[in-house]
Amino acid sequence: MPAGTPDIEARRCLVEQARHAIEARVDLIQVRERDLEAAPLAALVSDLIAVTRRTSTRVVVNDRLDVALACGADGVHLRGDSIAPEAARRIAPSGFLIGRSVHTVDEAAAARGADYLIAGTVFESASKARGEPLLGIEGLAAIVRRAAVPVLAIGGVTDERLAALAAAGAAGFAAIGFFVAPGGATAERCRAIALRAIVDDARRRFDSVNSAP
Repeated sequence: MPAGTPDIEARRCLVEQARHAIEARVDLIQVRERDLEAAPLAALVSDLIAVTRRTSTRVVVNDRLDVALACGADGVHLRGDSIAPEAARRIAPSGFLIGRSVHTVDEAAAARGADYLIAGTVFESASKARGEPLLGIEGLAAIVRRAAVPVLAIGGVTDERLAALAAAGAAGFAAIGFFVAPGGATAERCRAIALRAIVDDARRRFDSVNSAP
């Protein structure tokens, strides 16, 4: 196999996690494998698309618009330093989902053409280096007020912070660690029943805040 290609077991695990996400009614799966070359990345994306087709879960590819289009993915998620969403929109087919990472109010205002934004880093996160600027709840709320599309929060998402994220106006959240049990037992926490409970509880918390008078 070419260098960087995930081995059979790693790919099988990712596809199985995607199946659990589908059963849990997760809205988006973002394929964020920056270390993969185009061919192995396309193979992984194609595997995930195959199991999500005819479900409500959509697959977006992180920044690689070429791979997303070639594989027939549901969309692309653009980094903050990538091409403008409007430029991607000009070459994307109808219904193609375009997301954008933003870190400031100005970036949110400039993200014309995006269907949604992911704003962060809200809280300190294990996946980000210490010392990086944090939005906090106030910064997230400011981005939500300025954005013309739904905003998802990212960074340091925990059970205890869901209500605050919802109160800040976030339409949802993106996360890695939130779905990983302590010690890295991803497979255990991502089993269908457990993941469904996690996602359902998060939806209830967001709905309870958004429906409050």
